[in-house]
Order: sequence, then C-alpha cells, then structure tokens
Amino acid sequence: MYGAILGDIIGSPFEFDRGDKTKNFDLFSEGCGFTDDSVMTIAVGEALLAVGPKATVKEIEEAIATNMQNWGGRYPHTGYGGRFRHWLKEKNPKPYGSYGNGSAMRVSAAGWLYDSVERTREVARATANVIHNHLEGIKGAEATASAIYMARNGSSKEEIEEYIEKEFHYNLDRTLDEIRPEYHMDETCQRTVPEAIIAFLESKDFEDAVRNAVSLGGDTDTLGVITGSIAEAFYGIPAVLIAECKSRIDKGLMTDVLDEFDHVLGSRSVDTYPSNVSGNAKIYLNVGIVIFCLLWYILSIMFDVWYIHLEPTQIIYRNYLGAKKVIKASDIYYFERNSNGSLIIVCSDRKGREWI
Repeated sequence: MYGAILGDIIGSPFEFDRGDKTKNFDLFSEGCGFTDDSVMTIAVGEALLAVGPKATVKEIEEAIATNMQNWGGRYPHTGYGGRFRHWLKEKNPKPYGSYGNGSAMRVSAAGWLYDSVERTREVARATANVIHNHLEGIKGAEATASAIYMARNGSSKEEIEEYIEKEFHYNLDRTLDEIRPEYHMDETCQRTVPEAIIAFLESKDFEDAVRNAVSLGGDTDTLGVITGSIAEAFYGIPAVLIAECKSRIDKGLMTDVLDEFDHVLGSRSVDTYPSNVSGNAKIYLNVGIVIFCLLWYILSIMFDVWYIHLEPTQIIYRNYLGAKKVIKASDIYYFERNSNGSLIIVCSDRKGREWI
C-alpha cells in the first residue's frame, strides 16, 4: 500500500488543478500530506487482513464498512466528500450508487492478497459495493486491482493494457500529451482510472509514474494513488521513498497496519532492482542469478580439488582449472598422516621457515 499512499502525499498539493501540469516539481512539495485517500486505503487493507483470504463476500463487505467508519472517525478532517462524510456517521450505512473514483482509490490491498485474478476481482467488487455499487464504480475498483495483481505477478505492460481494455473497455490508446491539455478535475471512475493506468503505462520507474499522474492535473492525489499502487506492484519502490512515506504518516496507528501487511506479504514492496527494470526482466534476472551462483559453486569445487603428479625431483599439484603448484624434493622436510588419513607434507626453506 506504500505506492498508493505515496501517490496521495505527492499529489495532494496539486489537487483541483493547482499545479502547472508538469512533471518537473519537488516530489515532496510544501503542504503535501496524506488525505482521505490514504486513510481509506489503510482502512480497507486492515479489514481484508482481519477477515482473512477465505472470507465470504458478505463478511468482506461488513468488515469494510465497519472499518471505514472507524477510520473515518479517527481522521474526520482529511478531505471527505459531502455525501461520504454523512455515510461515515450512519448507524446502518448503505451503498448509494456512487461511481466516484473512491472505489479505485482505496482498493490497492485487494491486488496483493489473493492468488488468482478472479478472486482479486471478487474482493475488489466487494470493497466497492459498500458505497460505490454503480457499475462504473465497481469497474474502476476491479480494473485497478486487476492491474496490480497482474503487475506483481510478472505481466508485461502490454499484457496489462490488453487485459484492461478487453475486460473493462477502457480506452488506453491515448498518450498523456493528448490527455493533458483538456483534462481537468473529474472525480468519476470513468474519467480517472483509465488516465491513471495510462500514466503507469508511459512510466519508466515508480517515481516517474507518479509524476506522470500528477502532471495531468485535476484530482491529482487520487490519480497518484491509483497510478502509484500499480507502479509499486510493477517496479517496487526504492527504500528511501518508503522511509519518507513512513515519516509522513502517523506512527503506530497507520504504520502498524502497513507493517502487518508487509509481514503477510513477506515484505515484497521494497525494490532491489534498478528503477528501469520491468516485471518480466526481474524474473529473467532472478533466473540468471541462480545460474550464476550454481556455476560459481561448481567452479569453486573444481578449483579446490587437486590431483598429484609425482616426479623424481618434484611433486606437481594441478586442479581442474589448470592451476599448478610445484614442490621441489629438496624443500620437503618431512611427511606425516593426520587422523583422517590425509597426507601432510611439511616443507622448509634454507632459512628454516616451515610451511604445509
């Protein structure tokens, strides 16, 4: 979830077209901080961890609704919309047909916790249904979670793009340069999720992806959340940015959930590869590293195994790599055999120095 939260923090100062629609800005600008996007992302993540991977759709929906209200009560002033603010206080909260981008904004945990794209989509649908039960709201959540699932499982950008276009009918055949001039504040899924995915598709690393999203203008924190969540799964995140993220959210209350999430996942978020290495390339690198280590092990054994050739005036040691050691007969001081039967040759030079 670090990718989503970082996207929120980085994009927060530029919401409502307050930026210059450029990628050239201070990554952590004055006034940046987490918003309701991060709060609800963490609320959903914690709820999914609590119910476990085998929970029913009803159990997921009930846990999500309860946890979102709890976290909304803890952080009541982080930028919620008017209708959602009322929902947070309702005793028996019901969905209200929203197709806002909040369903896609808070769904990132669902992209990480399940072992099939079908289950991922089912859970994403459940996280949306508690409020965003409009077709477009559900579609936005499913598309985002699907992209995360595919990215973390080694799919290429081309494969992700093809799947999203086929399954969700989003038009991803556009460039940021084409989108940017006419793009403005729009809080709907259908005018946020495709643009956020395109920002990822045009990126070269995690930071570049978030900069792409923010450069579009409009709802920059939510664009950053969606793009950042997919980019994290594809590229990983440099450790320095994760540390920066932790320093800008509440220690304990928020970081405890993130730590537990990482514990469940096996700490898969930290990127140990160069920032321009794609998901498929990481697989090839891993295979290459294994092969290299195996060859190194074999060579080390070969180098350490010596055979002896006896001559009248010297003893010659050779290994399988061609290295050679020569002991002259005149240098041999004495022989002895140790407890395991190995022959020890003790040598001495003219100055009386001994070596084995």
